[in-house]
Amino acid sequence: MSRSSRMCSAAGPPTPRGSACEDPCRRRRGTGEPFRIAELDLDEPRADEILVRIKAVGLCHTDLTVASMLPAEMFPRVFGHEGAGVVEAVGSDITGVKAGDHVVMSFRSCRDCGHCSDGDFGYCENAMVLNNMGYRADGSTTYSRDGQPVAGSFFGQSSFSELAIGYADNVVVVDPSTDLTLAAPFGCGFLTGAGAVLNTIDPEPGSSLLVSGVGAVGLAAVAAARALGLETVVAVDTQDSRLEQAAALGAHVINPTTLPEVGGVEKIRELTGGGATAAVDTTAVPQVIKQGVQALAARGRMVVVGLGASEFPVDSIDLLYNGKSVQGCIEGDADPQTLIPRLLEMRAAGDLPLDELVTTYPFEDINRAVEEVTAGTVVKPVLVF
Repeated sequence: MSRSSRMCSAAGPPTPRGSACEDPCRRRRGTGEPFRIAELDLDEPRADEILVRIKAVGLCHTDLTVASMLPAEMFPRVFGHEGAGVVEAVGSDITGVKAGDHVVMSFRSCRDCGHCSDGDFGYCENAMVLNNMGYRADGSTTYSRDGQPVAGSFFGQSSFSELAIGYADNVVVVDPSTDLTLAAPFGCGFLTGAGAVLNTIDPEPGSSLLVSGVGAVGLAAVAAARALGLETVVAVDTQDSRLEQAAALGAHVINPTTLPEVGGVEKIRELTGGGATAAVDTTAVPQVIKQGVQALAARGRMVVVGLGASEFPVDSIDLLYNGKSVQGCIEGDADPQTLIPRLLEMRAAGDLPLDELVTTYPFEDINRAVEEVTAGTVVKPVLVF
């Protein structure tokens, strides 16, 4: 059995930034197309699955970046991985989640492999299949149209959809009083930025932090660092509107395009008393990462969370003689089942003042949301049903 659901599907990788679009509702299949609304058939939940009626879903750069990396033959497919909604039905094997529960959806992990057993859920040995391939682990798809499979299961949810199928490992029950529109970004974007600080860096009192790129992920990192009591947090971005948001959260701000020096390295060192103790890069811009490492103090650590660069350079002499390190970080090194509730508690207590970063759009306006977040005029778009 299946049921019909209205959703946004990508007919091909989204049009690159700066390219001209035709009618945003066009239906031609191929590359460079915007998202389009379609009616698809969604399977009834299997024994290990959870059916969620989505109320809000964040739009994350990962939805666009991954789409741009996939070949045309892997489309159409349904993206979306910051879903929040109400459980409509659960499979017979599900415990701890029931119909009517309010939930935030996040990334999947098998909870059984070596990495998961060690608590490193973002590095699950089955992560690629569970999150990115477009089908269930057995090769079937949750979506179809006219009997033909349509790729979904993005982060085990594909929540650019009125109805989405999730799992016990990526569906997090939250208090029913939680505003799901404001909670949706905690499924990935805010989780990643805050988790990189709280989990990966776990800074000592008196530490300093550099955050390169202060979109939704970077601003969550700034907010988390300030919540821990870090006095010196430096935010670097080329967009003054985002620097204003970072300053409101208590960060020193640098727009490197306004400085005579390249990248603002000397200014960062000045603000941090000789170099930042740690850094978070959200940009995935190779030169920015290199400059961020150069701005670290001896024994400093750069944590890279941005997706996009295939490789980036480092100053090998600086790295070696100052004992610096560069580390990757997936999803804030988080267990969504524990970190999402913690972050929502911090939000409720006023320690993570991220609500003002959210701009809402009707679900049908997804392509306008894409254009505006790409242009930098909004920080965190959330689509609402």
